[in-house]
Amino acid sequence: MEAYDRFELLINDRIVKTPVAIASMAGIVDAAYVLERADHIGAAFIGGYSIDAPTLEASRRMAEEGRKEFLYDDPIEALGREIDALRQSDVVVGLNLRGSAPDSYAEVARAFEDAVVYEIDAHCRQPAMIEAGCGEYLLRNPAKLVETIRALKAEDVTVSVKIRAGVAADDAALARTVWKAGADIIQVDLMDFGHNKVRQIRNASPLTLIANNSITTFEKAMDAFSRGADLVSLARKSDPWTLAGLDAAITRAAEEGGWYNAPKQLCRGGDIRALAFCCMPVKPCPLLPALERIGLSREDYLKFKQEAVKETPLDDGKSTCFGSLAWCCKISSPCMFRNMTLEQRGLSAREYMRCKHHLADKIMHRIFDEEESADESS
Repeated sequence: MEAYDRFELLINDRIVKTPVAIASMAGIVDAAYVLERADHIGAAFIGGYSIDAPTLEASRRMAEEGRKEFLYDDPIEALGREIDALRQSDVVVGLNLRGSAPDSYAEVARAFEDAVVYEIDAHCRQPAMIEAGCGEYLLRNPAKLVETIRALKAEDVTVSVKIRAGVAADDAALARTVWKAGADIIQVDLMDFGHNKVRQIRNASPLTLIANNSITTFEKAMDAFSRGADLVSLARKSDPWTLAGLDAAITRAAEEGGWYNAPKQLCRGGDIRALAFCCMPVKPCPLLPALERIGLSREDYLKFKQEAVKETPLDDGKSTCFGSLAWCCKISSPCMFRNMTLEQRGLSAREYMRCKHHLADKIMHRIFDEEESADESS
C-alpha cells in the first residue's frame, strides 16, 4: 500500500506504483521492452497492434515502406503471448489496438476480459491506417469512436483512448465526448500545444489523464501535473535512465509535498481542481468566471465546500481569513494565519496538502457527477 499512499492512483483496479508510463510505439513496445524498464514505470501501453484484416493489411503496407510493425497471422494468439509474459509484473498493462470496426475491439476484450486496459488508437496518422478506419480517422469521425468505446465497455473492461491534440475540431469537446461515451482514460499526445492543452482537457472531463510527448524531465512532468495530468508517458525517450530519473524525482516530490499533481492556484493558471485552494467569492478574481463556466453559483460553491470539509482537518481554522482551512491557499503561498493554524492543530504541510487533494476529488465529483446525472435524466 506504500505506492497507493504516495500517489492514490488506481487503473483497472490496480495500484499504479508511479505516475510514469510507457506509450506505445508500433513494432517496438512489447512485453520484452516493458520488462526491461519495469522497475521505474507504473503503466505501459504495448503495441500498437493491428487486430483485424484491414488494419493488418495496413501494417504490412507500412512495413514494406520501412516502418516497424508487429506482424502476425493470429492477433489473439500473439496478444495472449504478450499478456502472459507480463502477468507477473507489477506494471499496469494496456493494449494499444488498431481496428477497423468496433466488434474487432470487442473480440479482443472477450478473449482477455479485465486482464488489461484496452486502448483505442485514435492517434496514428499513417495514411494506410486512416484508410482502414482507425487512428486519426476516429478523431475526424467521433461517432465511430463513440461506437468503439461503447463496444468495449459492453464487455465490462477498462477503456483508454489515445488522441493527438489539434486534429479534432475541438479537443475539449472531444474529451467530453470520450468521457460521456464511457471511456476511463484519455492519453493525449500534446504535439506542440504544451501544458495549456492538458488544462483544457482536464477542465472538460474527469477521466484519468495521461500527458504524452517530450515529457522527459522532472520540470516538464510537474508542468503537466500542475495542469491536470494524472500520469505522464514517454515513447522515444523511454530509456531506463530517463525513466529512473523521472520516477525518483516524482516520488521524492510526492513524499515531501503530499500531493504529487497538485494544481497551480486558479489565479496562476491552474485547472478546476484548484477550487480546493480558492477563498470565498467576495472580490473580482478568476474564481468568479470559473464558477460561471462550470455552472456553479456562488451560493452552491460556498455551501458545497463547507459541507465537504465537515469532520475533516480542514473544517477548523478560526484564525484564518475566512474561519476555515477550506478557504486557504496552496502551501507554497506564504500565509502566517494558515501556518499558525496548522501548527496549532499539529497538521504538517504534507498532511494539509493531502486533505486539499481529497477536497479537490470531492469538487471534481460534484461538478462531473452532477452533470452526468443531469444528462441521464434528460
